[in-house]
Amino acid sequence: AGYRNLGLTKFRLDITSLGDSASRAAHREVLVKYISKLDLDEATRARVELNPLRLFDDKREAVVKMMAGAPLLIDYLTPQSASHFEKVKKYLDRLSIRYAINPRMVRGLDYYTGTAFEFVHELLGAQSGLGGGGRYDGLMESLGGQNLSGIGFGLGIDRTLLACEAEGIDLTSQSRPDLYVIPLGEEAKDFSIKFIDDLRKNGAIVDCAYGDRALKGAMKGADKSGAKFAIVIGDSEISSGIGELKNMETGVTSSVTLSAINAKSFN
Repeated sequence: AGYRNLGLTKFRLDITSLGDSASRAAHREVLVKYISKLDLDEATRARVELNPLRLFDDKREAVVKMMAGAPLLIDYLTPQSASHFEKVKKYLDRLSIRYAINPRMVRGLDYYTGTAFEFVHELLGAQSGLGGGGRYDGLMESLGGQNLSGIGFGLGIDRTLLACEAEGIDLTSQSRPDLYVIPLGEEAKDFSIKFIDDLRKNGAIVDCAYGDRALKGAMKGADKSGAKFAIVIGDSEISSGIGELKNMETGVTSSVTLSAINAKSFN
């Protein structure tokens, strides 16, 4: 949704499964045998010894041709890993999220397990990844923590900007914030998290005063953000359900019911 909100259209979601430890062990055995027959330079051979999967990510034409017939990890998934991946695809289908299965995808970090994903833009050439991530089991334990699963992702801001440029999208013309929220106190911060999230889901562009800035400094932040309106939320506003919505251009304020504010309130 974030890429679409920027106006990008020429990107896709690639997914794969890197399986569990048993899946990777079975695949590694046949992959190493396959790679041992390839004519690789010493540097590449050394890299393969650390993680043979990395060879799938080698963009050199000669290596790509050599790896064309390599065994794929997705074909060696254990029943448990295969079932988990089928569930992931089912949920994506249920949410009408389009995706492509890319069994040759290799994430840049070796601790990924199970589902991995990447957003790819068709106009960026070899460096086409906009962002990606996946699941990693055992990482925390290997660092001395509990045996817990984790998920994570990273987004390339520079790549995203290049994609916008490639599609002719002028980000400088993007709309300014509709509303700048200024929460005063811990309770107001908790309230504002849901308040802002609901407005964003409703289509509004909302910014917020982060940290513990005083009201005067926060209002300067609202003015600097270019927001159309600003609202201060404190204990009294939460208890009464009513706040003062300030038009940042005219300085005029009007009393509004917080629960009634939506994207149309800022037109």
